[in-house]
Amino acid sequence: MKDNPSRPLYLVPYYLWIALFVIAPIALIFYFSFLDLTGAFTLENYQNFFSSVYLRMTLSSFWYAFLITLITIVIAYPTAYWLTKTKHKQLWLLLIIIPSWINLLLKAYAFIGIFGLYGPANKLLQTLGAGPWQILFTDFSFIFVSVYIFIPFMVLPIFNSLDKINPALIDASRDLGASAFTTFRRVIFPLAINGVKSGIQAVFIPALSLFVITRLIAGNKVITLGTAIEQQFLVTQNWGMGSTIAVFLILFMIIIMMLTGQKEKGGSYNGKTK
Repeated sequence: MKDNPSRPLYLVPYYLWIALFVIAPIALIFYFSFLDLTGAFTLENYQNFFSSVYLRMTLSSFWYAFLITLITIVIAYPTAYWLTKTKHKQLWLLLIIIPSWINLLLKAYAFIGIFGLYGPANKLLQTLGAGPWQILFTDFSFIFVSVYIFIPFMVLPIFNSLDKINPALIDASRDLGASAFTTFRRVIFPLAINGVKSGIQAVFIPALSLFVITRLIAGNKVITLGTAIEQQFLVTQNWGMGSTIAVFLILFMIIIMMLTGQKEKGGSYNGKTK
């Protein structure tokens, strides 16, 4: 069958989109990272990034992103597994996804009211004789809200992977005498690992660059790479340093995507392997 000679024309909009909204912005960020406040060429921005201040900020960003991702996995995996066993799983999945449709700013302001000194959380603590506490503007509130926001993005890919597992494989494992834990460790988890990797990409990468939640919920007590970029661009007007941080953030994202790259495994309902 001959190729359609006009087919390359269909790809023109795609290539234009990639060039204008992917390649061009990254190229501009890379260009500005070599400029100082006066617009002169300099390598000082990259030297400053490897100073103790920015290295601590980078490690802090990775630490918080790791905690958020780990807690999200611990909650999302059993939730996704339970969803695959329920009768109306698509309905329950929809109820979990719906909060992700709400604007992030609205959810942040809602938690400000919930965790405030006179909010429902502190009223509950007072009822139990343990309050009031300063819940807002703490590491706990920052991690709690972040996990709440990212839960749907972890549940969905894990659910899709678990739901595609051929039940015959699990039955075969049980028939061969494997315990429930062994079946999970040797059959279920390896076949659903691609869903976990996709969830890590969907949570860890955005968690590195959070800045709205750090301002409203953590009160700028938590500094991430996203917060630093915002401050450099909007507060100090140092576009060169902000672009340098963005360059390293892009590199970190690429490395994470490479480490969590997916390899197809067998075990789907159709019984085919790749």
